[in-house]
Amino acid sequence: MTQQEEQEAELLKQGDDAENLLNHPSFKSVINNLVETSFQTFVNTKPDDGAARERTYQHYRALVDVTNTLHQRVAVRDEILAQQNDARDNNGDE
Repeated sequence: MTQQEEQEAELLKQGDDAENLLNHPSFKSVINNLVETSFQTFVNTKPDDGAARERTYQHYRALVDVTNTLHQRVAVRDEILAQQNDARDNNGDE
């Protein structure tokens, strides 16, 4: 197996793992709960407590970054699979 094939295999595994995590009910529940808690904390801060709102916003952004990274891994996996399918289709046409 070439280094590129090994890298693609690892990216495929990461994409599969990410999709499994994103679709797992417990993960969804935890993320949704944390987002809701962040929102409630944000809207219930005192008007003069900008530091608390900033911390809460950064917490929310971290949650978004985690889920976006997982979605990106799934997208990379899907792109690799599409390229592999295209290559197989092109080899079959010759």
